Amino acid sequence: MFKEIHEIVLHGKGGYDWSTVYNMPLWLRKYTFHEIKQFYEKESDAASGVSGDQTSLIDNKGNINKQQFGEVSQQYKGRTTYK
Repeated sequence: MFKEIHEIVLHGKGGYDWSTVYNMPLWLRKYTFHEIKQFYEKESDAASGVSGDQTSLIDNKGNINKQQFGEVSQQYKGRTTYK
């Protein structure tokens, strides 16, 4: 029970205080906990899906992948608008 209250207060982003959650009817507290849990699971899935599909031009050490940069920048070659 206290873990559930803690999770709602912590992950509710300031929308709930401890006494409000503690005094909620049991069915409403369980529903709120379930909805917050689903929200964070969807958010986590979306974040992992985006990062898994894309490649970065810069590695985790801060070095630029020159070959990949050249491939990506080919579409812009010769298209400068400034003189």
